[in-house]
Amino acid sequence: MKNLINDIKTGEFRHVYLLCGSEDYLKRLYRGRLIDALMPDRNSMNFNTYSGEETEEGSVIDQAETMPFFADRRVICLDRTGFFKKSMALLPGYVKHMPDYLYMIFTESEVDKRNGLYKAVKAAGRVALFGEQPESVLTAFVLKMLGAANLRIRKDDMDYLLLRTGSDMTHISIEVDKLINYCEGKGIRDIGREEISAVVSERTENRIFDMVAAVTGGRRKEAMDLYADLLALKEPPMRILFLIGRQFNQLLIIREMNSQGAGVSEIAQKAGMPPFAVRRNLPLVRRYTEKQLRDAVRLCVDAETAVKTGVMGDRLSVELVLAQLSGGGA
Repeated sequence: MKNLINDIKTGEFRHVYLLCGSEDYLKRLYRGRLIDALMPDRNSMNFNTYSGEETEEGSVIDQAETMPFFADRRVICLDRTGFFKKSMALLPGYVKHMPDYLYMIFTESEVDKRNGLYKAVKAAGRVALFGEQPESVLTAFVLKMLGAANLRIRKDDMDYLLLRTGSDMTHISIEVDKLINYCEGKGIRDIGREEISAVVSERTENRIFDMVAAVTGGRRKEAMDLYADLLALKEPPMRILFLIGRQFNQLLIIREMNSQGAGVSEIAQKAGMPPFAVRRNLPLVRRYTEKQLRDAVRLCVDAETAVKTGVMGDRLSVELVLAQLSGGGA
């Protein structure tokens, strides 16, 4: 990403770029900045866009071979074409010898690094990866939005906010914007947990955390009530089961690494979760042995297998998992 930013600052561009990864907000942001730097007038007949997996590489190349009209550049943007997950016959060779007037910008969520087009783009241009951002970046992102509205927030309330929003920056921006409007309407300048709870939507993962916390505390009825709430919200039972299993697997990782003296940041990287989520899970971890957590993960895997093989229905499988775990039978 640093090389991409430098290209935009210096105006020294490569002819092909691939912006990839799970963080859509940053991909859109830097794609926009790159386009503005290359061709400020996006309405120009020299600016073309393609989107979706129905895009044909032959059509893209035909357009690419069209000389720009009264301009020095032709810019082509290709979004979510799936080109980097399948074999392409023409584009890998084409990007190696592109015309001097041509600039291509690919935007994808998933890529296969063994893919021929990926290798060609990496060799001839730039590949910028936009993955889940660290806590420091998310915090700075929120503080910038709040600061522009003259709003303040404490560190512990910031953690609570990010726990509710998750780490997707598009979702964060939507929820923080709602929070800003709410606080401005009420004349609030210092944001606390009360304001966050009143406005910021709670993710399914947070409800799963509450469910696991209820299970951990042996509160079977509360766990079942939370499960019923998720079903009422149209969450598929198998997704709920997957999230429960993932939660216990993350608890296992936290338990193992914490006992080895690993720090929160190191645990977060290994567990695939932000540091503030690790801190939230530490109290749950202390209630289990490593064996109990392994047994809980295995129970979820076995339940998933039972559903896939037709031995048990999906809703019943989750109910039995919750009953066994909350009964201390993990």
